[in-house]
Amino acid sequence: MALKQVSSNKCFEGFQKVFEHDSAELKCKMKFGIYLPPKAETGKCPVLYWLSGLTCTEQNFITKAGFQQAAAEHGLIVVAPDTSPRGCNIEGEDESWDFGTGAGFYVDATEDPWKTNYRMYSYIKDELPKLINANFPTDPERMSIFGHSMGGHGALILALKNPGKYKSVSAFAPICNPIQCQWGKKALGGYLGPDASKWEAYDATQLVKSYSGSRLDILIDQGKDDQFLSAGQLLPDNFIAACTERKIPVVFRLQQASCFCSPWLGYDHSYFFIASFINDHIKHHAKYLNA
Repeated sequence: MALKQVSSNKCFEGFQKVFEHDSAELKCKMKFGIYLPPKAETGKCPVLYWLSGLTCTEQNFITKAGFQQAAAEHGLIVVAPDTSPRGCNIEGEDESWDFGTGAGFYVDATEDPWKTNYRMYSYIKDELPKLINANFPTDPERMSIFGHSMGGHGALILALKNPGKYKSVSAFAPICNPIQCQWGKKALGGYLGPDASKWEAYDATQLVKSYSGSRLDILIDQGKDDQFLSAGQLLPDNFIAACTERKIPVVFRLQQASCFCSPWLGYDHSYFFIASFINDHIKHHAKYLNA
């Protein structure tokens, strides 16, 4: 499959690049960012996949998160795909910020008119890794995944639905129980239809209740003053309770201001929050990918 390089920038002795390709799964052109650490010039490297949240493209993470220095130090290739198909000429795809363009929700749609193009789950699980492994110096046996918000949801479900495929998983402010929140109900109902029982296959809290695969050590960071946490869109407590019941290790860190008497708000849902703790997540994954 042909790749077209869109941009390339030297960064911490490696390269931050963006490529475009024709996706067979999504039936449109797709872009992804890829950071190649210095080590990639002389040998194969493990790959860490980042999944972004609602409204994002491949650009948000690679320009705002500040992950490249840590990725260079640990010798990790980091891949950041787009969040949905683009320009598919589907009626209504650009009407909402939380459904359609920029909001693929990492599911394989089964409903018209979305089912032809909106297959982000299979794109992330199968097509993209095959493309990356065929064109870059990767070690296909060493792969991990993390993400933010909708992308945190995507990272969790991909790890839980594919035991052993990913060495580790982490998330920033993930949508943990989408069948119980408005974002999830809108997206899953639109892509998968009105039968809510079908939504459970893409819900991390439901999936963890029946998970019986290889050990997963899950790291989650959540900002205490995240507006979407207080609005009931993320529901991490439900996921933690399910993990505790199944004895699945999860480190949940509720990040807040260091001074409790401060009049200022603490960590929110933004990339300022992500940038504050991204090095911890890179180290978390490197522990498993470089073992």
